[in-house]
Amino acid sequence: MTDISRRSFNQAIGSLALAAGPAAWACSAATAPNDAAATAASAGAAPAQPAAAPQAEALGGAPAGATQAATARVPLGRSGLTVPRLAMGTGSNGWARESDQTRLGEREFVKLMRHGAERGAQFIDAADLYGSHPFVKATFRELDRDRVTLLTKIWFTPAKNMTPTETAKPEVERFRQELGVDQLDIVLVHCVTDPAWPKQQARMRDELSDLKARGVVRAVGCSCHSHAALRVAAEDPWVEVIFARINPGRKRMDDDASVEQVADTLRLARANGKGVVGMKIYGAGDWTSPEQRRASLDYALHGGLVDGMTIGHVSAAQFDDTVANIEAVLKASPRAATTVSAG
Repeated sequence: MTDISRRSFNQAIGSLALAAGPAAWACSAATAPNDAAATAASAGAAPAQPAAAPQAEALGGAPAGATQAATARVPLGRSGLTVPRLAMGTGSNGWARESDQTRLGEREFVKLMRHGAERGAQFIDAADLYGSHPFVKATFRELDRDRVTLLTKIWFTPAKNMTPTETAKPEVERFRQELGVDQLDIVLVHCVTDPAWPKQQARMRDELSDLKARGVVRAVGCSCHSHAALRVAAEDPWVEVIFARINPGRKRMDDDASVEQVADTLRLARANGKGVVGMKIYGAGDWTSPEQRRASLDYALHGGLVDGMTIGHVSAAQFDDTVANIEAVLKASPRAATTVSAG
């Protein structure tokens, strides 16, 4: 297995890094861990406020019929799961078992997750690589676990503070202890790039299939960081859920394909029943203007490319701004927001 540097991974990391407030979302390419405090402190710009979602009993979130809500529940392909359209990312600048979200500290992390959950975003995107499991465990002391879709990922290649693995059973058992849960809703093979990944990770896949048969895991899949790997995943019967990078400006996306090629593959994946969750929607911060962000949301949501998306925030204001933008795009005519420059 080939080692991967933090810099190269940050260009491929799945969870969208957002920092410095709604008007200047930071990318995941270069922020050092000790920059997190400044990031969080600068996230205070007032966003456009989304319509308030009624808070259901035990944090039930947005009403099920609110199809134009950013956090409306949608089927995740043919996985059998129904999830909020917007997932709460926990891996912005995630590397070596820490991220911008974990660097907020447990108290602020839990407040942020609760803020999202109270507004319907009851879908937590975690990973071993992000070091977010103990923080999610703390979050479940305040949220109803049964109402939250919990996704995590197994990292398999050499990296700082990470142990390479070819297995899934020991990792999933450790994850359950770290998260304080009996069942994981979704487990992904994290950051696949080689089109031969199904063969290379065959043992991990087999063990995940066994865990699914036993009810320990509900759905399986991968996060893709090359178009070649994505193309394989789109037609692989084993894959139920795919995380994939997509935005119309081709920012921080795959080097081996055009935006149109990636879009076509995502449509193929969805036609094949895969649940597709988009990442790098704002190009990891390269698209900074409201017009560009809405254009990217429009492209993903109205283009038939994704079922949902994962976005990492470091403040409630950032989350609220994203919700407002998604709802504005969903209420607008398709493609109305895509006539801006990709520069």
